[in-house]
Amino acid sequence: MILTVTLNAALDVTYGVDSLRPRTSHRVDTARERAGGKGVNVARVLAALGHESAVTGLAGGPTGTLLRDGLRTAGLRDELVTVSGDSRRTLTVVSRDDGDATVFNQRGPRVSPGEWKTFTEHFASLVRDATVVALCGSLPPGLPSDAYAQLVRTATGAGAVTVLDTSGPALLDALGAGPDVVKPNAAELADVTGSRDVPAAAERLRALGARTVVASSGPEGVHAATPQGAWRAVPPKQLAGNPTGAGDACVAALAAGHATGAQWPDILREAVALSAAAVPCPVAGDFDAGTYRRFRTAVSVEEVHAAHTH
Repeated sequence: MILTVTLNAALDVTYGVDSLRPRTSHRVDTARERAGGKGVNVARVLAALGHESAVTGLAGGPTGTLLRDGLRTAGLRDELVTVSGDSRRTLTVVSRDDGDATVFNQRGPRVSPGEWKTFTEHFASLVRDATVVALCGSLPPGLPSDAYAQLVRTATGAGAVTVLDTSGPALLDALGAGPDVVKPNAAELADVTGSRDVPAAAERLRALGARTVVASSGPEGVHAATPQGAWRAVPPKQLAGNPTGAGDACVAALAAGHATGAQWPDILREAVALSAAAVPCPVAGDFDAGTYRRFRTAVSVEEVHAAHTH
């Protein structure tokens, strides 16, 4: 079983507009609501790929009830832990004229120390049945900055592979726990290392404790720095659409690859193909099956020389 963790689960709202212009009103042509947060989106992709998964994290209030209803509707296993605060909503505005997405993220409910303790105990029981754990997204207010480090240590102790997709201090504070894979995008990588040289910055995170770093750069593909070597995987072409779900699709491929014991070049080929196939879809957590099939055999994967930090 693959366990996905979304500590700051959300009700994702997506608006479609002709074009997004500052300081004016807009007519919304399409509006969609669904259970979300990065780990929930990862679980949706895994389910579509045929992998058994479970969704855990924190949810509360009326929005949390809508979240749980959404998981049930999607056929996803609900292992969320209830908190007293109301879960957050996110708003994504997708502009059809250029395909750009503008995202507004609420911070989420404040989580008490007692609620965090309840969650960590529930997580420890769930992870015993997991082969891979995907830990995704931001930390809600009230959680310690080393929250992911705590979960990584618990998962590693239970024998599970950990895939971490977060940013900023939550990412830096987790590295000392030795996550198996971290997946920042290029901007997040530059933010925590101060370097825009993706291979060098990836090696810096490895030096801080990450076993493998998979850095995504949108249409330029991914760079992976692993104990077995470094690779670059690139999609055959750029696709127009909503890129907000591409990173979650990438994480799903990384988790699925480790669950099946695939080798890194094959994992990266799947990751880029799934990421690209998510872009044409209007909401995160979906991917276009036809694009995925075509790209699986068209993604270019090449081994590169790893950078060295000094």
